[in-house]
Amino acid sequence: MGEVIQFRKPDPAVDKARLIQQSRALYESVFPTEKSPGIVQPDTPVRS
Repeated sequence: MGEVIQFRKPDPAVDKARLIQQSRALYESVFPTEKSPGIVQPDTPVRS
């Protein structure tokens, strides 16, 4: 009944790295780059 729960103090460096990773993933989902493995490049060039 008298138990004390201790929460560890968040590490700013780990939290920053996590936020950057999430931000990059979100950006990539909205604006995919050509280097992204999820994009399939067409075999034939686009003619204008």
